[in-house]
Amino acid sequence: MSYIEPGEFATKMVDSGEQKIFMSTKDTLVRAFMAGAILGLAAFFAITVIVKTGSLLVGAMLFPVGFIMLYLMKFDLLTGVFTLVPLAVLDKRPGCTMDQLLRNWGLVFMGNFAGALTVAFFASFILTYGYNTDGGALAAKVSSIGESRTLGYQEHGASGWFTIFIRGMLCNWMVSMGVVGAMISTSATSKMLAMWMPVMLFFFMGFEHSIVNMFLFPFSMIMGGEFTILDYFIWNEIPTALGNLAGGFLFVGLPLYLTHVKTSPERKLGKVGSEQLT
Repeated sequence: MSYIEPGEFATKMVDSGEQKIFMSTKDTLVRAFMAGAILGLAAFFAITVIVKTGSLLVGAMLFPVGFIMLYLMKFDLLTGVFTLVPLAVLDKRPGCTMDQLLRNWGLVFMGNFAGALTVAFFASFILTYGYNTDGGALAAKVSSIGESRTLGYQEHGASGWFTIFIRGMLCNWMVSMGVVGAMISTSATSKMLAMWMPVMLFFFMGFEHSIVNMFLFPFSMIMGGEFTILDYFIWNEIPTALGNLAGGFLFVGLPLYLTHVKTSPERKLGKVGSEQLT
């Protein structure tokens, strides 16, 4: 059977969180770098498709290829470790402490950012032939996205900040459903389908993904977006990352852990209740 019961894959989630905590610094950074780079390439691809076709839906349908590639290669995104690693601490696995959790999150953040930033420079270089020409319609599109998703939120003050936070929650709710959905099956095809649907949803709906933004906003600034690094961090990256954490853990990791790992005893029916069922 290629299908795995929820109780089994929920335990695999905890095992995965424990494995990530004890991964070496080198492996954590390499896997995080590659994940950030591949997701940056996928975002570059999707935006290019949107500009050329004029269809957000087509871009959203194609974007998940990057997510699928990095998952199958077992590379790590910050959104994924937000969901899985706390479960190992919550389950009190030996050696899984808050210090180790924060170490993992910090290393993955740095690796993802370095990978995404590298692709942002590659993308901007090839669009402009080494910064010697204008980036054209794609550069204009990226610049406008960067401005609207920093300064546009800033115009609304605290309400804008919490809008980003909630969009970040909704994003990682979907992305993490893709992560755990892939654990339900041992078939590569089934894993791809399970990941495809929620990732397509988050992209089309314009939810905020912290690692996609690590690529998108530096790319936008290089392409002429008129906002600052501080604008990017305060009015996008920080609330997005916090929202991703809340969405992945509270809406995916914790509920699955509570009901499939720490399963409560089944309620026994009394004599009357049993008779009513017959």
